[in-house]
Amino acid sequence: MAKPHPFHSIHTHGFVRVGACTPRASVGDPVANAEAVIALAKDGHARGADLLVFPELNITSYAIDDLHLQTAQHRATEAAIGAVVAASAKLRPVLLVGAALPRNGRLYNCAVVIARGRILGVVPKIFLPNYREYYEKRWFASGAGMTGDCEITLAGQTAPFGTDLIFAASDLPHFIFHAEICEDFWAPTPPSTMGALAGALICCNLSASNIVVGKARERAMLCAAQSARAICAYVFSAAGPGESTTDLAWDGQGMIHELGELLTESTRFGRESKLVLADVDAERIAQERMRVGTFNDAARLADDPEKRFRRVSFTHQPSFADIGLLREQGRFPFVPDTPEKLDQDCYEAFNIQVEGILKRFEAAHAERLVIGVSGGLDSTHALIVAAKAMDRLGLPRSRILGFTMPGFATSDATKDNAWALMRALGVDGDEIDIRPAATQMLADMGHPFASGEPVYDVTFENVQAGLRTDYLFRLANQRGGLVVGTGDLSELALGWCTYGVGDQMSHYAVNAGVPKTLIQFLIRWCIRTDQYDRETDAILEAILGTEISPELVPAGADGAIQSTEAKIGPYPLNDFFLHHVVRHGMAPSKIAFLALHAWRDATAGQWPRDFPPAARAAYDLPTIAGWLEKFLVRFFATSQFKRSAIPNGPKVSSGGALSPRGDWRAPSDGTARVWLEELARGLP
Repeated sequence: MAKPHPFHSIHTHGFVRVGACTPRASVGDPVANAEAVIALAKDGHARGADLLVFPELNITSYAIDDLHLQTAQHRATEAAIGAVVAASAKLRPVLLVGAALPRNGRLYNCAVVIARGRILGVVPKIFLPNYREYYEKRWFASGAGMTGDCEITLAGQTAPFGTDLIFAASDLPHFIFHAEICEDFWAPTPPSTMGALAGALICCNLSASNIVVGKARERAMLCAAQSARAICAYVFSAAGPGESTTDLAWDGQGMIHELGELLTESTRFGRESKLVLADVDAERIAQERMRVGTFNDAARLADDPEKRFRRVSFTHQPSFADIGLLREQGRFPFVPDTPEKLDQDCYEAFNIQVEGILKRFEAAHAERLVIGVSGGLDSTHALIVAAKAMDRLGLPRSRILGFTMPGFATSDATKDNAWALMRALGVDGDEIDIRPAATQMLADMGHPFASGEPVYDVTFENVQAGLRTDYLFRLANQRGGLVVGTGDLSELALGWCTYGVGDQMSHYAVNAGVPKTLIQFLIRWCIRTDQYDRETDAILEAILGTEISPELVPAGADGAIQSTEAKIGPYPLNDFFLHHVVRHGMAPSKIAFLALHAWRDATAGQWPRDFPPAARAAYDLPTIAGWLEKFLVRFFATSQFKRSAIPNGPKVSSGGALSPRGDWRAPSDGTARVWLEELARGLP
């Protein structure tokens, strides 16, 4: 059987499979606790896990009070750790288990890091709660100050001991982690902050954490906040069934967060052992740190913790097999896939645009807004944004001048929709037929079309696009207006706009920060939230159902109209590529890997309301790679000069913008060679 190509392995693309484990506990029986650890470790091994995090003191047991100070308990704990170490020799995952360990006349609450039969290190807890129901200082010593050359002998091995340890796989570049214990991340200065600043990409919390009403929300908030602030993944595991309920109870909450986002969580209050897994994008985390200079500044102000931390190296031996991808990979990275987030994001995006054009209109002391209305998505959205701006200013919508400018390929349907929308909104509408002027210009140039030949080249197309923009600017001069740009973020990324005297230029590019996919959702949101009246909503629905076309070339003999997506690729794919290039700087082969997992199954996912039929499309790897190659050429080699000269417009999405004054700065004379070659090398 042929060996799978490494393209299909998560490890090729910087992912690490991590797990939060909730073993069924005992009350002070380390042998039983070790058996529970080994069972979950074997399960994790079978499921391709790289790292498994267990609860605080899960080997010893947490809620055993003064039994922590019994010699027999210490010896049983050490023997149990020895059993786990022996069992780990043939298992893939690195194990983080909790144990109470005596050292030099003190007892420490520790995280023990075990990999392939070796104890890599032992990390003691720093912050010991001693308030309300907690009495940890009665039994344990804080690990504060235990740094440098400290070691511990445990289960026949000598290993580094201290709070200055991070662990790094020598054969998997982004597998770097840090461990802290329960109260440590409730402190104002969590040790994981220093661990992250020292280079750890995955921070782990072994927690006992008894449950009281509302505490699960607090834990989730802290995990999300720490993963966002420290720019890391955060794996949290709390004690579950089997711990003593003499005075406390346990829910077994397990969570995995990445950069503030919840990847997965366990069910709580179960009776059996549980393991939840997720594939953490450690490379994405490293990329994010390079982008956020504040992270490096924080490290410098902390006197570069990497100089003080000991980095424990281990050989992980990844197989680079195809083990799937355990994380939700959304098809629309600019669009949330839950109704609640979708509503909130659409509300914010729409109002960002409204406030943007409103402020520019006031600052320019303009009398009118001038918009070319084609009956397509972008001009429709710009028009309804402008209408809402007039409403907010308390001005009549007739202060908006909407012009439909039919050309050689304008369909009756789009022109009718344009007029219907202008009438429904109550804007001041007019029409200018550009065909006579375009014919004259083509004749002046000696273009064959003027002599009756059906030559539909780029000159033929751009004469029409340029004339429309030229008319709009002169009309704005004549009537004290501002030309509102209609082109969107996706078109700027692809260079799908006519430079200069064309749709690349305007007085204010209100759509420049909004990708095509999001525009469709914004219009649907406007319909659903009654931003306008029913007549307007009906026209918006009709426009949403119209195929995307520039309508610059007449339909062929078969009646097929000019299709934008047939030329440049499906907008959902292009927006997917755009997000991962601009926001995360990902290699093309990784983008192809993610796109394949997002788009290969037409039936995958639960689609919330407003998701169009295109959401259910499916694409195989050759199709994805073909469109990605075209995207890379257009984005890196042929269209930057258009972005370098774009007018002002508001940034809308955290996914990025392409203004040279904002998110994206790049040379106009660059090449796509590096990205094309990486794609070719990385694909099967």
